[in-house]
Amino acid sequence: MTTVISCPVQTRLYAEGRVIEQDFGFDALAGHLREHPASFAWVDLYQPQPADLAAVAEEFDLHPLAVEDALAEHERPKLDHYPGHLFINVYAVEYRPAETGPRTDKTEISAFITKRVLITVRKADSDVRRLIERWDTEPHLAVQGGVNYLVYGLLDLVVDGQYAAARAIDEAMDSVEDVMLGEGGAPRPVRLRGFALRRALAALRRAVAPMPDLVHEVDRAEIELVNDHLKPYYRDVEDHAQRTVESIEHSLTRINELLDADLAEQSNVLNDVTRKLAAWAAIIAVPTALTGYFGQNLPYPGFGKFWGFLQSLALIAVSASALFFYLKKRGWL
Repeated sequence: MTTVISCPVQTRLYAEGRVIEQDFGFDALAGHLREHPASFAWVDLYQPQPADLAAVAEEFDLHPLAVEDALAEHERPKLDHYPGHLFINVYAVEYRPAETGPRTDKTEISAFITKRVLITVRKADSDVRRLIERWDTEPHLAVQGGVNYLVYGLLDLVVDGQYAAARAIDEAMDSVEDVMLGEGGAPRPVRLRGFALRRALAALRRAVAPMPDLVHEVDRAEIELVNDHLKPYYRDVEDHAQRTVESIEHSLTRINELLDADLAEQSNVLNDVTRKLAAWAAIIAVPTALTGYFGQNLPYPGFGKFWGFLQSLALIAVSASALFFYLKKRGWL
């Protein structure tokens, strides 16, 4: 029976650590695996339809719940164990310092891991060439690693991208920190950038926080996913994932402390302004009270004349406007 897949597919067949076939149709995969008993393969499905994954699930006996998770959007990062295969869901991350505010772009990747085939499901456009280049940099590991090596390369690329994003956000805080710790509090655009950095960190933490446990669970998979040859490499990925989580937590603490310090500085400035206004109000209130008590109201120039009324009205408008613009310039209004 020929398995027909309608979505874009990329394929690779490995034997003895090198690629022996690639870009062949999914329907030819089973034949290649039978022809080369010691081979293993990678299949990438881009935005597959339910019928596509149903055909793949029938071919490799994938669990219905795993297929359901692969089709769903915004699943949490996780590793699930099923009879005969594993299912993982991870997020590749890229930091973008956009003009509208820094953000982290996340690409959700699901993967079915069997003994001889790694099946990745991409739910959004991403650069697969980076993953292929990552696999091609260490072909000697693929000789003994098999599918284990493909999974290691995938997790290593994802974790490295997450760590790079965490470091980029931390470095972006330097310019914000210099302004926020200045006298008088930070301007509004700088504060907004600080809030944007905190949002980016929060979004990144949701994708990164489960990764150390996920990589650790891969090491304990029932289908013996990680052999002794690759265990040190997986431990290195786990260490990088843990370091990424610690970097994000440190950055979150740092940006929260900066925002709190800026808020405290603004409060100090506001208190100082309030104290000055209260002092001037008290100074003006005393003669105003005395003259009001004794009824010392003097006629304004032009009293009883229409032009005098207009002159006094203009004087009130000019003095009030001058005070308004002065306070506006000082940032009090």
